[in-house]
Amino acid sequence: MSALTPAAPRNTPRNTPRNTRHRPTARNTGSRRRGKSRMDPTRNNTAAGVAAWILALLFAAPVLWMILTSFHSEVDAATNPPSLAADITLDAYQEFFGASSGVSPWPPLINSATASICSTVLVLVLAIPAAYALSIRPVKKWTDVMFFFLSTKMMPVVAAILPLFLFAKMAGALDNIWFLVLMYTSMNLPIAVWMMRSFLAEVPVEMLEASQIDGAGLLLTLRKIVAPVAMPGIAATALICFIFSWNELLLARVLTGVMAGTAPVFLTGFVSSQGLFLAKVCAAAVVISLPVLFAGFAAQDKLVQGLSLGAVK
Repeated sequence: MSALTPAAPRNTPRNTPRNTRHRPTARNTGSRRRGKSRMDPTRNNTAAGVAAWILALLFAAPVLWMILTSFHSEVDAATNPPSLAADITLDAYQEFFGASSGVSPWPPLINSATASICSTVLVLVLAIPAAYALSIRPVKKWTDVMFFFLSTKMMPVVAAILPLFLFAKMAGALDNIWFLVLMYTSMNLPIAVWMMRSFLAEVPVEMLEASQIDGAGLLLTLRKIVAPVAMPGIAATALICFIFSWNELLLARVLTGVMAGTAPVFLTGFVSSQGLFLAKVCAAAVVISLPVLFAGFAAQDKLVQGLSLGAVK
């Protein structure tokens, strides 16, 4: 009786070794390698970096053009198209500091600094306890409270100009820098509460419970525990409120006059219907922007930490 031999598979040759039957071809291997090269993360990072630099240059181009125009004469600044090879001069900055007119920019700058710094301090004093109550010690229906804060920013400022002007006139607060401080505080408080709530929500609850066990009160807890932990968020909130107050024009234009005029109001005084004024306006804009730039560079690390706080869980 003869031995039976097993039948070979239909589509597989008998002489083909088993370990080479399903081996990928060289063509498929090359296509996979090319696919991997197309998904190279180094090239993607380079492209993203180039795109970021292009966007940064596009955003910085108007600022650089403003700085360059401030060092030109009025005739060269008014040419169309503007001349890049024009002579460099400091006449616009001398006009800004009152070389010919005798009008000093220091009182408006001091008024802007007073209104911005005082309103920022008041905003932080009021916003930190409110954000503490809405985040760490949440009250009932805290979402309704947050929506109320947000709703105060829905009305355009120009809609409230006339009632504010009439109230300031009746109260004798026109051309008063402290009334402007109060307006800036009420303007920035909702934004500060929203920001500080997200920052204070990252404070560990265990630290607060330990402070309560040690017998610390609310003010001591805020000063010794909450403030150091949330310092990047506090710095970011303070810087944003300072920038909003420093750059505000509409309220300062309507509610102030000679004594309490701010730097943006002083800047608009260089715009006239007669004569050339482009170089002087650019020089004034550069000088007025310097305090905000210095504050931003000084708090750069805190600002980045504060704005990215809570972004990654």
